[in-house]
Amino acid sequence: MASSAQRPLRADARRNRDKILAAAVRVFAEEGLEAHLERIAKEAGVGSATLYRNFPTREALIEAVYRNEVAQLCDAAPGLLAEKPPYEALHDWTRLFLDYVTTKAGMADALRAIAATGSNPYGPSRDMIQTAITALMDACAAAGMIRTDISPSDMGAALEGIALTSAKPEQRERAERLLDLTLDGLKLRS
Repeated sequence: MASSAQRPLRADARRNRDKILAAAVRVFAEEGLEAHLERIAKEAGVGSATLYRNFPTREALIEAVYRNEVAQLCDAAPGLLAEKPPYEALHDWTRLFLDYVTTKAGMADALRAIAATGSNPYGPSRDMIQTAITALMDACAAAGMIRTDISPSDMGAALEGIALTSAKPEQRERAERLLDLTLDGLKLRS
């Protein structure tokens, strides 16, 4: 018999879990990671028991929020490529990356504390992000829009550097200028 961890969630349970994660991002952004979990449940429109059934501890919720943010960021790349020209998709994805970094920055201490307990909240996130960057850059290169001597790992390092210097919401304008400078450096010159 499959354990509950292996069974897929029912549609209503999945919706509740998604509502909790979305509410947690909003509440944590407004009040910090010490926000009352009951406020998150109320904001999500679920009872406290539903929240705790999905996330038995604050740490479990924080880790799930982080993993969900990474998944949303990475899942956006194929959709952007399907909707927009490759360079525009790359540009827009880098802005989503800034949103992700801003969320992650607020959780950094909590994620480090979770990692110190032996759990790995980061899991495959770095590889997932690198895969998204690679897909975006490959599409741009195939369209003849960017240089091919800059690797996706170089781009990832540049994004991380920008994130380290401009992760706070009040530094968003600076971060976007740095991203524009970085992306401009990728363009092919005729």
